[in-house]
Amino acid sequence: MPQNILNVGAEAAKVNVLGLTQAGLEHLFSGMGEKPFRARQVMQWVHGRLADRFEVMTDLGAGLRAGLASIAEVRAPAIALEQTAADGTVKWLFRLADGNGIETVFIPEADRGTLCISSQAGCALNCSFCSTARQGYNRNLASHEIIGQLWTASARLRALGYSDRPVTNVVFMGMGEPLLNFEAVVSSLDIMLDDLAYGLSRRRVTVSTSGVVPAIHQLREACPVSLAVSLHAPDDALRNELVPINRKYPIAMLLEACRRYVGDEPRRRITFEYVMLRGVNDAISQARDLARVLRGVPAKINLIPFNPFPGSRYVCSERTRIDAFRDALLAAGIVTITRRTRGDDIDAACGQLAGEVRDRTRRSGKSADGITVHGP
Repeated sequence: MPQNILNVGAEAAKVNVLGLTQAGLEHLFSGMGEKPFRARQVMQWVHGRLADRFEVMTDLGAGLRAGLASIAEVRAPAIALEQTAADGTVKWLFRLADGNGIETVFIPEADRGTLCISSQAGCALNCSFCSTARQGYNRNLASHEIIGQLWTASARLRALGYSDRPVTNVVFMGMGEPLLNFEAVVSSLDIMLDDLAYGLSRRRVTVSTSGVVPAIHQLREACPVSLAVSLHAPDDALRNELVPINRKYPIAMLLEACRRYVGDEPRRRITFEYVMLRGVNDAISQARDLARVLRGVPAKINLIPFNPFPGSRYVCSERTRIDAFRDALLAAGIVTITRRTRGDDIDAACGQLAGEVRDRTRRSGKSADGITVHGP
């Protein structure tokens, strides 16, 4: 059976079809002696109509519905908390079956609705400016837990009066490093892009990474969606401090992977995220260095005003410094925008997601280069 099936204790749990791709559903039905087209029917029911019970799937025979109910289920993470910010941003805390809590954010705009989803319970990479890193790390999310965020958000937003398709864009910018949970993330991408499920286009789904270079190459081959890279520094010395995985995959190696990812597609760009930290990485000379480093890379830069969280040692750059930094990059010919802070009154802004993680970092080993490494 597909690896999405979760075993809990001594008993095998039912198959959670939320995490099954169309191919995974075909495998499930093949094992039941059913035709492959049943997979298409269930995809439409579960993801298109957001059905959570097989009994409502009326184009399946009664016997098949009963058979499915005996071995499978549609079970999304439970909502532990829902908050709505003054600007309309919605944040959910989802409670997972093992007690971990993850956070998901919906950001409404006039022309789109963006869902920011998590891929891990916590994060192992320990970027110094990120609230999620303070929570430590527990485990990778299964694909049904990743898709469950999109499924539940879609259902809740409909209930709140949004359209039938409120989520038009998905960004893997919540808790965790997506490319350290490669298999589950790619399976989730496959479901998001499936026309029978959510029908999102590749350009409307973005995977953000701190720079796991081998997995960037793998993603290019498996599912080349939009890519965002958390850069945050123009040189290795500073990036080693802010983004420790840079010690393993330094900037030159990372940018070469980005060039390969774009390939010869002239209109594709990599989005580079750059959090603005007062007195750390916001000097105009650093903007010029950044422009020089990115020369030859099809790039767009998102400047992110730092969003504070308890215990952080950083302060956000002044608005005038952010504007001057942006102008220096624009003068160098690099498309640059300053991201508007959304949902900061409910701690839903970039870098603020924390959830409730049963940290096991202290019991984990260290790799030879000092970067904490965890399995699924």
